[in-house]
Amino acid sequence: MGRFFPVLGLLLALSLSQALAEPQNKRDVDSTVRSVQGVVMDDAGKLVPGAIVHIENTKTLQILSFITKDDGSYAFHGLSSNVDYALKAENQNMSSSVRTLSVFDSRRNAVINLKLNKKKS
Repeated sequence: MGRFFPVLGLLLALSLSQALAEPQNKRDVDSTVRSVQGVVMDDAGKLVPGAIVHIENTKTLQILSFITKDDGSYAFHGLSSNVDYALKAENQNMSSSVRTLSVFDSRRNAVINLKLNKKKS
């Protein structure tokens, strides 16, 4: 009987550590925060490094910018799921159309790719 208690204690400690490491249910995960990522391409479909991606919070009108990486990718994190966001990319004499990340888009990690077109003179 003396050996039973250390084994029971070890099993209890393992169970407790696993329970603390995992969320109890989906409500424990913050569902009000989301992210958006994607790539910027030119009109030929080539990835564009160094393009500027702007994201605008349509409630506060705050604008954040991201310069695309060498692979043309961008990402914005910590976005509210209760706000619409407008995204647009620019590079030299090209810009993309405005794309919207809507409050009705339930993805926690949305992917929105932006395609650059020649600006009209």
